[in-house]
Amino acid sequence: MPLSPDELAAIVARDIPAGSYVNLGIGRPTTVADHLPAGSGAVLHTENGMLHMGPAALGDEIDPDLTNAGKVPVTELPGASYFHHADSFAMMRGGHLDVCVLGAFQVSATGDLANWHTGAPDAIPAVGGAMDLAVGARHVFVMTTLFDKQGRPKLVPKCTFPLTGVGCVSRVYTDLAVFDVGAHGVCVREVFDTDVDDLRARLDVPLTVLPVAGRQSRGARDHET
Repeated sequence: MPLSPDELAAIVARDIPAGSYVNLGIGRPTTVADHLPAGSGAVLHTENGMLHMGPAALGDEIDPDLTNAGKVPVTELPGASYFHHADSFAMMRGGHLDVCVLGAFQVSATGDLANWHTGAPDAIPAVGGAMDLAVGARHVFVMTTLFDKQGRPKLVPKCTFPLTGVGCVSRVYTDLAVFDVGAHGVCVREVFDTDVDDLRARLDVPLTVLPVAGRQSRGARDHET
């Protein structure tokens, strides 16, 4: 089976560098907060105006006034601070974030991102902070399923949906594999319950492979096949 959403969130959390300032996009990316290891030193930023955000709040921890940008109740960690929405966007646009994790409708082989609108006449566009994050963060990670509900790849030669950013994505985390993308093309870093030959058969982008890409993992970094 492909990775579950929680297993994928744990893989993303594993790869966030210690001490990074990180924004987690609305939806699945917010669950990465629940999997960051204790002592990672990562400082989570939420665009509605908070630093040192903690994992999701449960039970008596829930404060309806303390939420992330997706309106999910969250906890606060020691050193938490709060600020105006405009100041939060200034942090995003000013290059102060090391990593952001976003969802996507499509990512191109060269790192273009489409995640705010499918272009369908009846679709509701979702313009938010993603455009600012895509150009402001030093590294943009995408967290998504590799295929949509109709079985169409989200990793494509060229995006056909309206773009959020051009050449901004550096890594794509999916339920079947992790890919590096950019000017060099697409490189498979890691696969989960599949193999590179199967990925080549199902995707329309050329794939190169890192030496560790034969590794299959369900959350354990060093589990070799």
